[in-house]
Amino acid sequence: MTGKQYNKENGRKNMRLQGYDYSRSGLYFLTIVVQNRLHLFGEIHPNGHPVLPVMILNDAGNMVEKWYHEIENKFPNNDGRPNNDGRPHSNDDNPKYGIHNKRYGTSIGDVMDWFKTMTTNEYIREVKNNHWRRFDGKLWQRNYYDHIIRNDHAFQKISHYIINNPLKWNDDTFNNDNNQLNK
Repeated sequence: MTGKQYNKENGRKNMRLQGYDYSRSGLYFLTIVVQNRLHLFGEIHPNGHPVLPVMILNDAGNMVEKWYHEIENKFPNNDGRPNNDGRPHSNDDNPKYGIHNKRYGTSIGDVMDWFKTMTTNEYIREVKNNHWRRFDGKLWQRNYYDHIIRNDHAFQKISHYIINNPLKWNDDTFNNDNNQLNK
């Protein structure tokens, strides 16, 4: 299982790489998904660009983008430099430090939890105040997918995937024009 373990308590696969310190500086490819794969943040227009389809964000999509850009303001020092109190954010030689092995640095999980909380809270306010489309239960699926980018080859491969992914929209099973999923 490439470093990922099955959790017997809740019956879910642990999505994190075992033993890896996610507070370390580095490049990560992260994916989160809306619960039930609802299309809440805009629409993909197939002819929005001369070659590629383009995502046109609605107000909810602009809100998510706003909180995405706030991440660097909320977590400005997640780069291995010390906090103002001298505690390290990450430590390449010893991934566990502090009382009870608690990391003092901000982990990817901390960032994702904050991002999902902020976007969910604002989305709920806008459902009440501006009649945005409702969602059942949770806005985001429980977890997130991460890939640690370890070298230039991996960076190039993921960059290629991101750039070319919109070309696949016409064949995507979650494209409402291809199925009856959200009709």
